[in-house]
Amino acid sequence: MSRTVLLATEKPFSAAARNEVVSILEKAGYTARVLESYKGKAPLIDAIRDVDAVIVRSDIIDAEVLGAASKLALVVRAGAGYDNIDCATARSRNVAVMNTPGQNANAVAELAFGMMVYMARGKFNGKTGTELRGKTLGLHAFGAVGRAVATIAKGFGMTLFAYDPFVKPEVFREAGVEAVGSVEELYRRSQYVSLHVPATAETKGSIGKGLLSLLPAGGTLVNTARKEIINEPELLEVLESRKDFRYISDIAPTDATAAVIKEKYADRVYVTPNKMGAQTEEANVNAGLAAARQIVGFFERGEKQFVVN
Repeated sequence: MSRTVLLATEKPFSAAARNEVVSILEKAGYTARVLESYKGKAPLIDAIRDVDAVIVRSDIIDAEVLGAASKLALVVRAGAGYDNIDCATARSRNVAVMNTPGQNANAVAELAFGMMVYMARGKFNGKTGTELRGKTLGLHAFGAVGRAVATIAKGFGMTLFAYDPFVKPEVFREAGVEAVGSVEELYRRSQYVSLHVPATAETKGSIGKGLLSLLPAGGTLVNTARKEIINEPELLEVLESRKDFRYISDIAPTDATAAVIKEKYADRVYVTPNKMGAQTEEANVNAGLAAARQIVGFFERGEKQFVVN
């Protein structure tokens, strides 16, 4: 059966990654369509109407988009997080949703350390900064990205803690990381905390004053996960009450919070201009190719290993 697959990326893959994705799909006998750098929802709705599968990045696949797709059987998020996809509506329409966990992990981990070094050195302002060696780093969740961060942290000579109730004890031991018994203990013992939790009903707004107040002197929160997990009003409270607290993030806060940060706390906050965690040539290729191969496996062999709904 002939299949049509749409590659819909408002923020495009690199040209090399896009071309390799298209090549995999065409070698499988599929028709590949590409929609890049589009604006607004209308082009996506038009493009998805008669396709069998779609590969997206952070593109929003909501009920309206799904309702326009008459043949759609599979949505693949080229990346780990999939909160940009309405999984419940997809399930009700018999549309499977997959992600590609681990493919962007090293890119995100390297960015986390780039931001940590930048902040530790006072944003390269020429004044005396601090080193990461010998500091404590807490990993809030220990999935693929958390493990990649741990690998790099060992090279920096940091002491590592992690909290993740869904990970078996031997995984921490094999990684050379000390598992802690509670999220509160993680924040209490860590000079740096790196966030790797997904945005779920349980985690949204969960990182706020209660946890951030536990950080030791000079505590720094590193967010390469999701904006929604941060309680922004309480983040501002902690920035106001603790002049030693620092926040570095790959995800822009809401406009209102960003305005307050720019006015009052710019010296202790750094946010990348655009979400950059997965923006490397290697991550583009890894995630795109994984998505294309999963589509072929789904249709040709019934593979459903990475279905998340």
